[in-house]
Amino acid sequence: MTGLQARLRADLLTARKARDTTATAVLRSTLAAIANAEALPVTEAALSAEGPIAGAAVGVGATEAARRDLSDDDVRDIITGEQTERLAAATDLDAHGAAEKAEQLRAEAELLATYL
Repeated sequence: MTGLQARLRADLLTARKARDTTATAVLRSTLAAIANAEALPVTEAALSAEGPIAGAAVGVGATEAARRDLSDDDVRDIITGEQTERLAAATDLDAHGAAEKAEQLRAEAELLATYL
């Protein structure tokens, strides 16, 4: 876990204790995006394994999956992507007359900017 990930997790705990629903939602979704980026893709060899159930893991520790190690720069890229998505969605919502929801997304993007 990078220093930035640790900071996000600590801030999530603080937001939950403060019952800050906006910050909690933003931090949870960002940490989920980071966790998804750490996952390795499933290989074809794993899907075509022999056995009673194709692709089933066998043996002690066989269900443990390796994870990619992300750098702080990788995590910043993910946060930037999350921020960009929110700003683009806010622009779309403004165009469709949903100014209140657009403002909420901009506030979420501003919160993410503190981590960049």
